[in-house]
Amino acid sequence: MELNEAELIQKEITLRNLRLTKEVLETKRSIIRWLALSLGILNPGESRLSALAVLDSLVYFQFVKKTDPNVKELTDYINANWEEINEKTLRYHLLRMKKMGFVENSAGKFYFKPPAIGDRYDASVWAQSVLESDYKEIAANIGNVIKELKNKSGA
Repeated sequence: MELNEAELIQKEITLRNLRLTKEVLETKRSIIRWLALSLGILNPGESRLSALAVLDSLVYFQFVKKTDPNVKELTDYINANWEEINEKTLRYHLLRMKKMGFVENSAGKFYFKPPAIGDRYDASVWAQSVLESDYKEIAANIGNVIKELKNKSGA
């Protein structure tokens, strides 16, 4: 029996452990690019400024202003700090980040997925909670599959 592997995929996670050099920390744009590459929002060599602008706006509102922005607030921030962005492009990147499990929305407001425990406006708590929950689930599934494989191997 042939499995349709694509149907088995619940979520794909790309995380990169990048060196954090002094060059990375020199400008806001290089820092946000490093963050986008680390989280898998951008791929190496990719140069979509709009994805960086959306990520930056979410970081600004959640971790600096400690508020949940709506589309107009995100657009205004991006237009003032990056370059003009249209609503369709903004919503595309928000949806992508939502599918990746980083962003949620409610009542017209957008925000990073809150941590299971702790202050949602604390960047370290947020990062650890979001990333840890995905990896714990994957690790448990892999452990279970290896046990099944061991049983099927007669060991």
